[in-house]
Amino acid sequence: MSSPSIKIDKKNAIDLVMQLMAIPGKSGEESLAADFIIDQLRSAGVPASAITADNTHKKSPIGGERGNLIVKLPGTIRGPRRLLMAHIDTVPLCVGARPVRKGNFVTSRDASTALGADDRAGATVVLNTAIELIKQNLPHPPLTLLWPVQEEIGLWGARNASLSKLGNPKLCFNWDGYAAEMICIGATGDYLIEIQIEGIASHAGVHPEQGVSAAVIAAKAIADLEAGGWLGLVQKGKQAGTSNIGVIEGGAATNVVMPTLSIRAEARSHNPKFRSRIVKEIEQAFRRACRSTKNDAGKTGRIEFQANLKYESFRLDEETPVVQAAYTALKSVGLQGQPRIANGGLDANWLTARGLPTVTFGCGQMNPHTVNETLDVTAFLDACKVALAVATADEA
Repeated sequence: MSSPSIKIDKKNAIDLVMQLMAIPGKSGEESLAADFIIDQLRSAGVPASAITADNTHKKSPIGGERGNLIVKLPGTIRGPRRLLMAHIDTVPLCVGARPVRKGNFVTSRDASTALGADDRAGATVVLNTAIELIKQNLPHPPLTLLWPVQEEIGLWGARNASLSKLGNPKLCFNWDGYAAEMICIGATGDYLIEIQIEGIASHAGVHPEQGVSAAVIAAKAIADLEAGGWLGLVQKGKQAGTSNIGVIEGGAATNVVMPTLSIRAEARSHNPKFRSRIVKEIEQAFRRACRSTKNDAGKTGRIEFQANLKYESFRLDEETPVVQAAYTALKSVGLQGQPRIANGGLDANWLTARGLPTVTFGCGQMNPHTVNETLDVTAFLDACKVALAVATADEA
């Protein structure tokens, strides 16, 4: 049972999330969603002077319409500043979503779109918390509310957030996931790998032997990785990770031996050294394939290989103050904390790496990034209660 001191307007919270999920806002195009949040904050009584933004989008490889949305609320009681956050961008599949509620679940009325509960549910949790604080006139320590942009394409909002604008928070909480009682205390790290294969073009019908096919090089390398256990789920002794060839682009005509091919791949592991090993194995496989693929004159193609860290892995100790504060908040609303380590990236990766240890709660998202995406209303409402408990905690 929830503590009687933690109450929320369930109808209003559901109305807010339904409206926010219907607003288009893929990564780099978050202005409409941010404007909605600002309008709701101003209507609730948050002064314009408390609402600001940073210029993180100017540091992103895609640019973008705006930076992170930031709200700082002075405390009415003493205590360390707390940060509550959830990203506002969605994957492109969510554009055009029309949320419809069926009992305890919300889905997209349009079967060709995802819903956008990832992470509009989390964004609504943070928004609803601000509204409830003002509506109920609840005492609270100093708070920073953060709605990062461009999470879905590499955590760029959290990666480049202006720390000076956040007010030096001591306890940081993120909402992004399913179960409200989840306490995500760690997550994997990820390398983005870009491979450019340069073969040799020739007429595929007249002199195919004079060409070096970029497709053949790629095929050999991928087969080599799969046979060696370095593709997909990678398990070597006590070490584990994953790798994936996600994007392959090349060729323009069937009568030309493919001269160029571009590949985008990734390598993940909680162990930084093992993750680097996976990257090295991928590079070596492509270079071996390139050396072994020759035309009739003995010429080979060439490989350009780049691997860039998207985000580093982290794991918080159970005794870390923010983890203990998360357990306390869950207990106050009648939920039992369930620690979890994620195999995907979160904004918490970069905030933690930048000196702000961050835990992540769930907020009812199910099957994100697919047309089967669903919002569990009960879990979402529980998340709203958890957030209000976090925001009104009076312990140091």
